Amino acid sequence: MNTASVHTNWNAHLYDDKHSFVFKYGEDLVDVLKPMAGERILDLGCGTGYLTSIIAASGATVVGIDNSLEMITKAKAAYPAVEFKVQSATEFYFDEHFNAIFSNAVLHWVTEKEKAIDCMYRNLKKSGRLVLEFGGKQNVERIVTALKSSLLKHGFAENAAIPLWYFPSLSEYTGLLEKRGFRVTYAAHFNRDTQLNDTENGIKDWIKMFGTAFFKGIDEAVVNEILEEVQQALVPTNYRNGQWFADYKRLRVIAIK
Repeated sequence: MNTASVHTNWNAHLYDDKHSFVFKYGEDLVDVLKPMAGERILDLGCGTGYLTSIIAASGATVVGIDNSLEMITKAKAAYPAVEFKVQSATEFYFDEHFNAIFSNAVLHWVTEKEKAIDCMYRNLKKSGRLVLEFGGKQNVERIVTALKSSLLKHGFAENAAIPLWYFPSLSEYTGLLEKRGFRVTYAAHFNRDTQLNDTENGIKDWIKMFGTAFFKGIDEAVVNEILEEVQQALVPTNYRNGQWFADYKRLRVIAIK
């Protein structure tokens, strides 16, 4: 999902094929959610709908929203029994409110974080819960540092300065939730080095999937040169035993309205 002010074109096939770890790790978060039959639950930034379908299997009534038409189209085709809508994390609205809002690997795309928090608050029932996980402070810092360094080296200072992601500290984000009226009952910031599927071009593929906005207006040949530079720069830190890893830092939060 992308709800950032900088537009990212999503490749739903590439997402499911080579970056399925994004939603596979989220299965653990569904266990934290503990969905129950009779509950009404929103999956915020549902992507291609895999986790939405798991939540629906509990007997809960689930709605999946994402602002990527390509993701929602794929979700509807894969899970026709589940309701999916194209809506933004900062502007969604439902007449009937939810017992819970679930969101996995999405909110770091939302640079207008106060708007998203306000939306979540307004669409939850009283005593409803938030169960969220997304990129926290220093998430993929090695990848981002190497990428920006290469962009600057090639003279693309404007591209390097694009505010693509929001990776808050634990105290910053829980503070924003509390300011809006949520009671935070659990929060953790933890390392999760994540193995990438492609053993040869893992870093290149990761950037192509998630960081294309950094290459706006840059010739494809130069983009390929930058991708090669970045991947080579990360061999000492992100390549181990024949596998590429993304240096993920995750923020997991549970809060009550």
